[in-house]
Parts: sequence; structure tokens; C-alpha cells
Amino acid sequence: MLSELSSNVVLSKARAMYGKRLTIQNYNDLLACQSVSEVASYLKSNTVYGKILSGIEESEIHRGQLEAKLRQKLLEDYASLCHYEITVGEHFSQYFIEKNEIEQILHVILLLDAGMPEEYLFNMPSYLTRHTKVDLKSLSKIRSFDDLLRTLSHTEYRRILEPYHPEENGWINYTGIESSLYTYLYSNMFRIIERYTRGETTKQLNDILKSYIDLTNFTRIVRLKISYHSDPEFIKNALLPYGTFGEHFLDKMIEADDEEKIVSILETSEIGKRALRFEHDYVGEIPRRMNFRNCHHYIDFSTHPSVVLISYIFTSEAEISDIITIVEGIRYRLATDEIRKLLIVVNN
Repeated sequence: MLSELSSNVVLSKARAMYGKRLTIQNYNDLLACQSVSEVASYLKSNTVYGKILSGIEESEIHRGQLEAKLRQKLLEDYASLCHYEITVGEHFSQYFIEKNEIEQILHVILLLDAGMPEEYLFNMPSYLTRHTKVDLKSLSKIRSFDDLLRTLSHTEYRRILEPYHPEENGWINYTGIESSLYTYLYSNMFRIIERYTRGETTKQLNDILKSYIDLTNFTRIVRLKISYHSDPEFIKNALLPYGTFGEHFLDKMIEADDEEKIVSILETSEIGKRALRFEHDYVGEIPRRMNFRNCHHYIDFSTHPSVVLISYIFTSEAEISDIITIVEGIRYRLATDEIRKLLIVVNN
């Protein structure tokens, strides 16, 4: 009885929260803004983000602070839903925290590789400090890869990063690090799914995650093969496991001569047919757009609380990503139509 009541609460609460998402009119209004301050002011006065932005001074906020506030709301929403999801809520919560930790580590590595690790201090998400085992303040002080390893010495991340220690004055293998960190994340998630879910719930969660991994691997192949001319072995090592594409299928894409041929191979798969049904300008858009479409469907039709919970989080992440894309487009003075093409939600 308690489990049934809890399930009903999660389903109704997640759908009610999803019903408060940005509308097409909200998107049009945001695209008409001329600065980060205007975006923050609009969100504060006209959207569900108003509460989390209530204490900010719009005229002084910068892009990193705005993103941190939006992600703080997402974390609070997630905690609220997990409180009622008594079967896997606590475990999914750990996945979400680990995902945030990995994003912070990767951000620091990018800054370190660019020679400006001190910049992390200005974008550090202070709201995350009470949830994570990673010392974010120490991350803001690192000046070398050794500093990073020391900061992560009490976590599993150090073991993952150690093999990627660059030689003196050598390059940092960001692609390899990213792949290893997300492999760790997904291995934990699939372990949770296997242990705590059954039947249709398992099937739907696997569909969400594995279709995203398949399409992420496709875009990595295109990027590494076409843009960076990486060798096949490097590309294979950069791919994520746990997807549905077999080794032979992935090898065919890796061996293809150009992007058009890689796309035509993808189109022979079931997920490829679904993902390529709609027009796109850049192949990099495909995984997140397909993921949004999948999750939107499951919010509407799934009767399984853990599926709706995960779907709500992924669609909310897409919305936040769109807001940040609009902010970046405004900063770099892109035409409104160009910014609109890059958005996930309005192009689904």
C-alpha cells in the first residue's frame, strides 16, 4: 500500500513539475533578450526558475552563476522526487551526484589544459558542496594534473584518472578521460537498474540510456574520424560500452570514409531510423534531441515512477542546456535564427 501510494506521488509530482516547463513563448522571449542580465531578469519574473533566482542581482550575474543557479534548482527537484521514490530513488540520487562530480572534474581538466585553472573558482557550484565527496574548493586551487590527483585521492576518480597522467609538457587526453569517467558512471547506473528494477521498468530505463549511448558513440565517431582524423584504435578506446551497437557495427562506422557514409550506416539500425526521422543541422545535436524525445514520451505514457523520475531530470537538463545556449549565443552575438537551430526542446 505504501509503495503504491509513493509511486502515485512520484508520477503526479513529476508530471506536475514537467507541466511548468518553459513554453514556446518563453523561448521566443528569451531569444529576444540582449544580455545575460535580461535573461536572468526574465527567468526570475516569468518562469518556474523565479524562486531559485529570487536572491540574485540580475545586473551583476554572469553566465557561470546563472547556470549554477539553474542546476541548483534541478538538484532540489531531484531530491524532492527521490524522497518519494522508495525503490531506487536513493540509488538514482547517487548517480545524479556522480554525474555532477564528473562534469566538474571535466570542466577543471579543460581549464587546466587551457592554462587557466584559476578560472574554476568563478564558476564553482557552491550549492553542490554539501552533496558531493569531491572537495570543490580544493579543485579551484589546482595548478597541475598532480594537484588534481591529490585532490581526488580519497575518491574512485583518482584511480580512473591516474592512467592518463600526461608526460612532462605533454597533452592531456581529454577524450580518453571523458570516456573512462562516463563508463564508470554508466556502469554504476546499469548495476542499479539490474539490481533494483524488473520487467517493463528495466526495459524502459535501458531504452533511455542505451539509445543515448549508441547515438553518443555515433557522434564521437563522426567527430574523431572526420574532424580530428584520429586513428581507428584511438576512436575505439573513446567509445562508451553498454550500448546496443555490436563491435562489427561500430567498426563499420569507424571504417567509413566520410560523414555521409557513417550516417547511412547508422540509418540501418532501429535507433538510427528513429533518430534521423527529423531534420538536423549538426550530428552533435542528435543524441540529446533523441534523448529528449524519448523522455518526453515516457513522462506522458510510462506508469513506472523511476522511469518518469529519470525522464523528468533528463528533460529538465535539456531545458537548462537550451537556456545556456541562448546566453552563449547572445554573448557571441549570433543571429536569433542561428541560436534557435541549436536548441533541443523547440526543435522536437
